[in-house]
Amino acid sequence: MTNELEEPERVALRPRDVRFDWSKLPMHWVPGDPYTTHLLNVLHLLLPEGERWFVKVFGEALPLIRDDRLLEEVRGFIGQEAVHAESHQGVLDHFTAHGLDPEPYVGQVRWLFRKGLGDREFRGPKAARRREAWLVDRVAGVAAIEHFTAYLGDAILNSPGLDRAGVDPVMLDLLRWHGAEEVEHRAVAFELYQHLDGGYLRRAKMMLMVAPAMMLLWVKGVRFLMANDPTGRRRPTLLDPIRSNRRYRVLSVSGLLMSWLPYLRPGYHPSQHGSTSQAVAYLATSPAAMAADRRAGR
Repeated sequence: MTNELEEPERVALRPRDVRFDWSKLPMHWVPGDPYTTHLLNVLHLLLPEGERWFVKVFGEALPLIRDDRLLEEVRGFIGQEAVHAESHQGVLDHFTAHGLDPEPYVGQVRWLFRKGLGDREFRGPKAARRREAWLVDRVAGVAAIEHFTAYLGDAILNSPGLDRAGVDPVMLDLLRWHGAEEVEHRAVAFELYQHLDGGYLRRAKMMLMVAPAMMLLWVKGVRFLMANDPTGRRRPTLLDPIRSNRRYRVLSVSGLLMSWLPYLRPGYHPSQHGSTSQAVAYLATSPAAMAADRRAGR
């Protein structure tokens, strides 16, 4: 889609009480394509724990924010991410009920975010300084991950191949609603890091750690899902990602690898990628978002 709308300078970020009915969701919601289904299903495995971690880290950062506008945006970001986590959790619950138990993989993700990247106990005269440095490191990590989620959000908003394929409409709305909000708030984590520290080396270091970790987790997730698919277990082949990218143009290994390079430019800002006006336009037509607005009396 080509966006011709004028880009708003800022939008007020707010959580939307979206609800999704998964009772009719088929196991392969990309019709006839288990690989692409599970390629995107990895989002449901990674995001609930990851976004709960975002909420926790940013909640700890709130007392350090000295700019009222940024404080408002971070609060809006926290509200949106909390809803995202629970919305994807509903898909996992549906999979469990239909014979695909995600816990062996999700348990590893949970350990990563709650233990590996969780709070640490610091002692001694420099404990407060070290605690704050660890918090800023994690904020930089969130900013790096949010770069990827904004890239994915933009890709899913511009994926007519999924419409042509007849993807389950409820799942497609979930992915596009979430993708639109990722584009909508794509600058918040970056600007929070700039506010707290802004050092280029720390920002680049965290991206160089996050990028390979994301790729590894994604590959492991696809392999796990395909190996445990109750309708037919198999391993992904080298041709699967090539066929999927040609057909849908949503998620490719090369695209993910290249997406992190702009982040390493010293003058990079998230506003340079994605369209806020396109995201806002989708949120105005999303069935789930419109239903949430009606419940809220908007």
